[in-house]
Amino acid sequence: MSKILVIEDDLQLSEIIKDYFEMAGHDVTCAEDGAAGMAYFDRLGADLVILDVMMPHLDGWSVCRRIRKKSDCYIIFLSARTEDEDKLMGYDIGADEYITKPFSPKVLLASANALLKRQSTLKRDYDKIQYRNLVIQPNYHIAKLDDMDLNLTAKEFELLLMLAQNTGRVLKREYLIDSVWGVDYFGDGRVLDTNIKTLRKKLGAHASMIKTVIGIGYRLEVE
Repeated sequence: MSKILVIEDDLQLSEIIKDYFEMAGHDVTCAEDGAAGMAYFDRLGADLVILDVMMPHLDGWSVCRRIRKKSDCYIIFLSARTEDEDKLMGYDIGADEYITKPFSPKVLLASANALLKRQSTLKRDYDKIQYRNLVIQPNYHIAKLDDMDLNLTAKEFELLLMLAQNTGRVLKREYLIDSVWGVDYFGDGRVLDTNIKTLRKKLGAHASMIKTVIGIGYRLEVE
């Protein structure tokens, strides 16, 4: 059972979503505006947030930005705004999905379950992250692919670790640079691209598992 937070000012729509997700076995809480939703999230968190864009007190863009400062939970935007610019904005600030209204609750549930399934397939223990044929042991600075050691530099290892901890999710360039090189780094941003290039080279036949999302960043997809 996953904890779902629905932040939507249309109370009838919130109840419909709540009913569908609870029938699927999820624990659902609804908030009717951005401020109330953010207050709940600050107290109890969530595995996935379903977030309307246009709301009173605090809009969905602002809520998403605040959540992303403290959590990597999944976020699905719901919006009547169908322009490409709005969708790109949603993905750029950290959404995992952007679904336009009107929509089918069954499709929303399927999308949410697909995201949550990614999380459940990422097996973690105290010193190991495993996703299919990729194994990383952070405490020992060991990374293996198909049971073969990857001889990575410190920065390459940190990059692969960040991507593996967020398998399937797009990580923004700025986020990766801040996380690996530190928020005080003011050097050439191409350092990220250079390290991604060398990391891909060391992944050999599996280089394509690191996907470039043009204009945003990178994500890891293990076939």
